[in-house]
Amino acid sequence: MSALHLQGVVLPGDESRNLWVRDGQISFEPVPGAVTVAKGCWLVPGLVDAHNHIGLAPSGPTPDVEDQRAQALTDRDAGALLIRDCGVPVDTRHLDRQEDVPRIIRAGRHLAPRRRYIPGVAIELDHPAELPAAAAAQARAGDGWIKLVGDWIDRGVGDLAPCWPGEAIVDAIEAAHRAGVRVTAHVFGAEALPDLIGAGIDCIEHGTGLTADLIDDVAARGTALVPTLINIDNFPSFADAGEAKFPAYAARMRRLHAGVREMVASAYDAGVPIYAGTDAGGSLPHGLIAQEIAALAEAGMTRSDALAAGSWAARSWLGLPGIEEGAPADLIAYDSDPRADLSVLDRPARIILRGLVIA
Repeated sequence: MSALHLQGVVLPGDESRNLWVRDGQISFEPVPGAVTVAKGCWLVPGLVDAHNHIGLAPSGPTPDVEDQRAQALTDRDAGALLIRDCGVPVDTRHLDRQEDVPRIIRAGRHLAPRRRYIPGVAIELDHPAELPAAAAAQARAGDGWIKLVGDWIDRGVGDLAPCWPGEAIVDAIEAAHRAGVRVTAHVFGAEALPDLIGAGIDCIEHGTGLTADLIDDVAARGTALVPTLINIDNFPSFADAGEAKFPAYAARMRRLHAGVREMVASAYDAGVPIYAGTDAGGSLPHGLIAQEIAALAEAGMTRSDALAAGSWAARSWLGLPGIEEGAPADLIAYDSDPRADLSVLDRPARIILRGLVIA
């Protein structure tokens, strides 16, 4: 592998620096004979899609390994060099042996009550008492995370409803924490949130039902939020599909969609840690991380903080470094400063993953 040389402004700072890549790692010490691959650019730590489902498609699970690889490459070419996989029912670990695909941090499979989530996706449990053991099992299957389904439509009431009693949530989160992993949960409505937050959950996916008092609690606890804004924009179509049988659910989904950007702005103002995630693999295609970062800015985050939510801040949250001495060489060069214009993220000049020039 040839050594590489890059020169440019290293984000999140404003200083123009020279850096080198050797044996897949970043160094600020000169490497003789290095090939210059980018100069006069802006260097950004590899983007992060913190809510992604490689191995899922709108039609359901994707067991074909080439389909999974194609999804991963689409995300990579959009700049997402680190992915937090938020639950799939298929094995994608073969991708870890492929140097040209993004790094993936997995959360095992969703945990849901029977008939309370997308068919064929979650591990479905018959009784809440099974949840702690299932959480411990998924802790062993994942890469430091597990995923609960916090709420979903309850056909008996015709609307969103919590999936678990509070005591089961407490026991499951305690079991996961004892195993050394963090817990996140899919949550659309408000009713499931107090038990999840009170039990010490580490992250909330979507969080469209967060109210002012719940936001204050989340901020005080340091609980993270991944709002998946570009996927929430599908709520009106979900409402239309359910209107005839579940009018209360349809009305709720429209209200949640109408208020989601105000919710994100309030969470941001309160100091809630917010990260960018697309929810790719379900109703959305892969490769949309730049759109999600832009949506966070449109919701009220500064452009710099929105970019951080999909780059250096998200990497730190997930345990990976940015652009620093000895860090893995996962970075992107842009011809202008994306903090001034987030549309720049759609036009990477160079993508470097594991020290390899990808594009």
